[in-house]
Formats: sequence, C-alpha cells, structure tokens
Amino acid sequence: MGTSATAAYDKYADWYEHYMSADGVGDYVRRVHATLGDLLGPGAGTCLEVCCGTGAHASTLAELGWNPIGVDLSRGQLRHAVRRLPVVVADATALPLADGRVAAAVCVLASTDVPDYAAVLKEIARVLAPGGRFVHLGVHPCFVGAFADRRDGPRVVVDERYADRTRTFDSFNPAGVRARVGAWHVPMADLLNAATDAGLRLERTVEAGAGGVPELFGFRAVRDVGADKTR
Repeated sequence: MGTSATAAYDKYADWYEHYMSADGVGDYVRRVHATLGDLLGPGAGTCLEVCCGTGAHASTLAELGWNPIGVDLSRGQLRHAVRRLPVVVADATALPLADGRVAAAVCVLASTDVPDYAAVLKEIARVLAPGGRFVHLGVHPCFVGAFADRRDGPRVVVDERYADRTRTFDSFNPAGVRARVGAWHVPMADLLNAATDAGLRLERTVEAGAGGVPELFGFRAVRDVGADKTR
C-alpha cells in the first residue's frame, strides 16, 4: 500500500506479506474478505484495486467473477502482488487510466495510508465507467485510530485526537502496522462527503467487527451516469 510521493510500505513489504498471513490476523482478514464480497458482489470485467499492496485481497475479487488489476506506489509490495494479479506502479491520485474505463474499483484498508483520500476518490470516480461500482472498506473512522484506545476490549476509549487529520505513528498496538508506517485519520464526515463530492452515489454502508464495537466500515457507491467528472 502507500500512495502519494512516498511508498511508505517499501521498507516493510516483506514483513507485511508475512503479517497478513500470520495466525493472529487470520480471523480479521476473513472478516475483511467477507465484508468486501458482501459489498462488491459478483460481476464481470475489470475491477481496479487501488492501493493493492501485496495483493492480499485479489482472490476475493476473482472469486466474485471480476478480473482484478492492482495499482500501488510501493514496488516492494508489488513484488508480492504480481503473483496474485496484474499490477501497475502508480500514484492513486494520478491513475494511469483514461476516463470511464473500469467496471468496478475497490480500496481496501488503505484510506489511512494516503494524505489526501478525497483526491484518491476523485481519481477513482474519473476512471469508473458510468454506473460502475466502487467499494471502500477500511478501519472504522470512529473507533480505530491513534485517538482510540482498544486495549481494554470490548470497551473503546476515544479522545480529542479524533479531530486530528495529520499523520501519526501513535497506536494502541506498538507491534502493528500503524506503528511502522503511520496513518492519516479520515473522520466519518470527511470520508462520506469526499465520496459524494467525487460524484459517487452511496448505495449501502456496512459496519463489521468481532465484538460489539465495529472495527471495519465500508460502503458501496456507484458512478452516477452523466455526473461531472471535473468537479
């Protein structure tokens, strides 16, 4: 994963490949894939995975009938991803595709990896065909982040840093991903407004998690026919 000017995951690409297949995250990854499949649904044609990382989610897309293609800035991550899907090295805010070329697109667990997710959503909307579907799936904006202490589960303690949109390496899990690559927080209102501002029409939202407080939030949206792609 990782877009914009710096491929933050390059240094940790081999670690992340191992981490995503470790026993400790197996249940979490299965929830991610089940939620992704529920939101995207079956289809045909090209499904662009933006910030595809190591390609850990490509099998879910293929099982639904899509032809996945991955885009990421991290060459280190793509060394692993190329075994799972065709890939292109590119910044998610400047996708190397013409307008209206893909039937579907997804961005999974990557919204906090970029400094301007709104710009990423605008690019995704640009390359989607009219009526094409997009699925966002990421950590829950209200309950997962540097502002949320999850050590005393199932209780989650949220502090005033919820309003902080700058990059941070603070994490309740010092051995996890965010302590290594950092994260940009995207509050819920920012996330949903960015999607609609990009010309994406929300169809469905989902919260998912192992306990009473959800750890994942996702939505399915479609590119409105005739929407202005320049806004």
